[in-house]
Amino acid sequence: MNKSRRDGASSPANGRQGNDWDTRRKRKIADITQALSVSPVDVAALRRMAISEGGLLTDEIRCQVWPRLLNVPPHVLEQEPEKVDREDNKDYNQVLLDVQRSLRRFPPGMPDEQREGLQEELIDIILVVLKRNPQLHYYQGYHDIVVTFLLVLGERLATALVEKLSTHHLRDFMDPTMDNTKHILNYLMPIIERVNPEVHDFMQQAEVGTVFALSWLITWFGHVLSDFRHVVRLYDFFLACHPLMPIYFAAVIVLYREEEVFECECDMAMVHHLLSQIPQDLPYETLISRAGDLFVQFPPSEMAREAASHDSMAASTFKDFDLASTQQRPDSVLRRRRKQKQAALERSAANAVVTVAQPSAARRFVRLAVMGLTVALGAAALAVVNSALQWAPKLDLFP
Repeated sequence: MNKSRRDGASSPANGRQGNDWDTRRKRKIADITQALSVSPVDVAALRRMAISEGGLLTDEIRCQVWPRLLNVPPHVLEQEPEKVDREDNKDYNQVLLDVQRSLRRFPPGMPDEQREGLQEELIDIILVVLKRNPQLHYYQGYHDIVVTFLLVLGERLATALVEKLSTHHLRDFMDPTMDNTKHILNYLMPIIERVNPEVHDFMQQAEVGTVFALSWLITWFGHVLSDFRHVVRLYDFFLACHPLMPIYFAAVIVLYREEEVFECECDMAMVHHLLSQIPQDLPYETLISRAGDLFVQFPPSEMAREAASHDSMAASTFKDFDLASTQQRPDSVLRRRRKQKQAALERSAANAVVTVAQPSAARRFVRLAVMGLTVALGAAALAVVNSALQWAPKLDLFP
């Protein structure tokens, strides 16, 4: 890859350094070169290399391996992407707004002229893929995935790979409704419950739901991680694995933060705030290995029934989120939260009986208010807004 886009080298965020790593790195590069040189290409070996410590190491290697992992034919890679008439494109205005807000996804210190050129290419890639595949619906956060491919591969290769990814790994996110996205999120709590029932029960008691992990899932963590090396390392892993692997990785992050969760007040607002802020110093190699282990122990086929049982609960959570995001304003939320909390305290003093099946009005209001406030402030990129949703133009969910 052209070094002017960004530094292509990467190393394990938490691996051993020095001569030991240099030796293993050279051996790995030789193994990747060997897997690429045989006919047919040894894709199984490339997948192992992408998953194992350090991933694919450099962007030059990714340019060769990512197309193999997605099984994109060579003749497709050679095609120059066509231009799209922006003015007559129904998605152009939303794509433009999102791309204009994506400054932090580009390398620090990049000249404005170069960055602006890449942003134009980013818009073109998205519009070309959507034009070629009218069954796909743009969502906010999609550009966070596309920009990663652009920075690593360049416009031509990125267009081909993003199209394949959009019609396969990302297909559920690009439906006209969020139903399939919600269903994928429903795998999160059952996985956590299998590994650590105490963490699961704590989160259930706090009624935190899974909205905090939505932006992780639909951007493949590209929107929430500040170090690009960590982003491409995860993309190596996800491209080599089952499409549901990102939700297993999300579960591993929550489980890794067990102590922080238990130290937090068992309250929706507090737990939601804690989990929505991903630490930037996570032991990525350890977590990748753990996510792979969990996938083997609890495969999607085994978790599907439990995920389906969460559908009704998740649906009500997202309805609350939709209502809050369309009706709440930051200033009114804060004032009404105080009044509602005070009223709830007075009622609880008069009536100590609170049924489990019917959450208190105060609890429900806090859930609505926090979601509405977070959306209005654009913090943590909590939700995907599909272009088909009526309230999409009103919100800026991705800062």
